[in-house]
Amino acid sequence: MEISQVKLVPVLLFILLNSVWCTTSNSISESFLQCFSSHIPSNSSSKIIITKNSSAYYPVLQFSIQNLRFFNTPTPKPEVIITPFKHSHVQAAVICSKKEGIQIRTRSGGHDYEGLSYVSIAPFILIDLFELRSIDIDIENEIAWVESGATLGELYYAIAQKSKVHGFPAGTCPTVGVGGHISGGGYGTLFRKYGMAADNVLDAKIVDVNGRVLDRKSMGEELFWAIRGGGGASFGVILSWKLRLVPVPPTVTTYVESKTMEQGATELVSKCQAIADWMPEGYFLRVVLGVTNGTNGGKTIQVELSFLFLETYEELLPWMKENFPELNLDRTAFTEMSWIQSILYSADYSINDTEVLLNRSQQSRSFFKGKLDYVTEPISEAGMEGLYQIMFQLDTSTVILTPFGGIMSEISESEIPFPHRKGNLYEIQYFVSWDDDKESEKDVSWTRRAYGYMAPYVSQSPRGAYLNCRDLDLGINKDANTSYAEASIWGLSYFKNNFRRLAQVKTVVDPGNFFFNEQSIPVLRSGKMKCQQQLDVSL
Repeated sequence: MEISQVKLVPVLLFILLNSVWCTTSNSISESFLQCFSSHIPSNSSSKIIITKNSSAYYPVLQFSIQNLRFFNTPTPKPEVIITPFKHSHVQAAVICSKKEGIQIRTRSGGHDYEGLSYVSIAPFILIDLFELRSIDIDIENEIAWVESGATLGELYYAIAQKSKVHGFPAGTCPTVGVGGHISGGGYGTLFRKYGMAADNVLDAKIVDVNGRVLDRKSMGEELFWAIRGGGGASFGVILSWKLRLVPVPPTVTTYVESKTMEQGATELVSKCQAIADWMPEGYFLRVVLGVTNGTNGGKTIQVELSFLFLETYEELLPWMKENFPELNLDRTAFTEMSWIQSILYSADYSINDTEVLLNRSQQSRSFFKGKLDYVTEPISEAGMEGLYQIMFQLDTSTVILTPFGGIMSEISESEIPFPHRKGNLYEIQYFVSWDDDKESEKDVSWTRRAYGYMAPYVSQSPRGAYLNCRDLDLGINKDANTSYAEASIWGLSYFKNNFRRLAQVKTVVDPGNFFFNEQSIPVLRSGKMKCQQQLDVSL
């Protein structure tokens, strides 16, 4: 879409907007308002611009904050919130932010582990995409166009309204925003069968640093490669995605079983590690470790196995009998359902209430911190025992194992920026949530302690990490001039050898590093022209 060519702002409009603009000595913010207002029709400005003295400011800001660590008063707040409902509004926000030298943050679902989609130390404008949420499903061609402000739940619901035998391989939390999830990689219960969400992107539309709307053809293959797992916020504002829908059987099967250490949980974890990456690709397993009360009055570890099989009970039973004969394999322990019901099941919703997927906010919110590793060799029982001892130090601690393998081992590390493919048995996440801000220091310290202990047992050189479980403990960009070498401290963990290619793309498409945050892709400060000659980017 083209930006409205409104050349002059009526005096009365300017007075009106200025009266609702939060009184500030920051002339840059005031200049942004004037610039932005000149690029949009006068009758739509009140719907798009939300200032600090507006009654809607805090409800809109807080609505998509999923981590209460970034909810309280000291957390830096945006100078103004822009809620675009047309692509031209995003273009105007980018053009004017760049012109006035003020940072932007872009938010779709607000699930960023470290809040970078809506927090910045420097004065900033928040572009909240929740009004850009249209979804167009084309079952005949097995594709969907979805705008970045839609949630995964809304996407899944829209697919299910058109087909009972199609799905999309993305995450299990319905309130996660499509924009950030896909741009960071994105995976859930179908990823061993069909790869990541970003592996199934066919096209995209993005607003670049010059305010242009580009699709795959006009942005070029290098930028299209970068935004599928490299984090869209480093390169522009992604408006929408064209997705490849995938086939799912009419009936899938779920199974959940829990064991404590006294019931053989330690041996069960060892078995799960051994079979992690060679299960049939249509099988998904999540192993959740938590602290519970033991039979002797003390604490024990409970292990919960949660399976999703893209098969019926009769089809999966022989494999389960061979590999998990110690579990309850009676038919009553398994639940057959449709794929969309399995989404509800994974999110702890009633499997008969698909409408709940349209809720954009989580049922409950908490303070939380997560850290993540990739495991390439099974961890010994002694090694796991040490982790259990650390878990006993905090009753609310959780450790989650998610096996890889399947098609994930067949896709090249450089196919998209997400590199953690062949050779990884499973992902392991150390996670804790709490309800009282006074507990924050203690609980965050626990994740760091668990992470430190696990160093000898996980991937090395670099120690892997995942952008969609962002972790600022890995390192940050001190400012927009942070060098590639400095940023490599955290960047190689997320992207391995793909990090330099991401920096080369960044250098071409955003040489001034306008799209900057604490873990944005850096600009290469030398060899810029060489990069421009090598990359296929339409400028």
